[in-house]
Amino acid sequence: MAGSMSMSMLHLCFFILLGILTRTSDAVHDKCAACKAVAEELEIGLSSERPRNHLDMRYRLDSKGQREGKLIDYTVSELRVVELLDGLCEKMEDYTLKKGTSTNEWIKVNSWDNLTNKQEARAYSKDISSYCGRLLEDTEDELAELIKKGSVKVGGVSKVLCQDLSKHCSPTSVSHAAEVDDDENEEL
Repeated sequence: MAGSMSMSMLHLCFFILLGILTRTSDAVHDKCAACKAVAEELEIGLSSERPRNHLDMRYRLDSKGQREGKLIDYTVSELRVVELLDGLCEKMEDYTLKKGTSTNEWIKVNSWDNLTNKQEARAYSKDISSYCGRLLEDTEDELAELIKKGSVKVGGVSKVLCQDLSKHCSPTSVSHAAEVDDDENEEL
């Protein structure tokens, strides 16, 4: 009896683990959509930046009493990069996967109470947060340099991060084509 019960528990654990692994791989199966969600959150950070003064690194006085050191433009500073990227993946925990009939989309959740399956939604939010960590780990150095150069601007983060750096989206992808169509319609 004890042997068959432990075997049943083993089977149960196996199927639970199999279900978790299947769900996790499905959650970030569309890396392009997940990357675009991360890019969207980074764009929110860029658009909410307030103008900042230069960073004054002139702390020493020379023999004549003049301050020595550098005056660094905030827009090209490492501090700006750190402020934009620090906490980005934690903010991704506010996102979950919305499953559609033909496509899945990552959406920002305003109220977790309104969701029907909170446990699954929270699991997806952890998945995209982990994906964000891996994405930044792979692209952080290049992304930081592009931010400092001014190449990453509101409206262009998705292209830079998802096409140019990570290559998770192709310029000919269906979702990119829809964005181009939307942009053309906005100009009309």
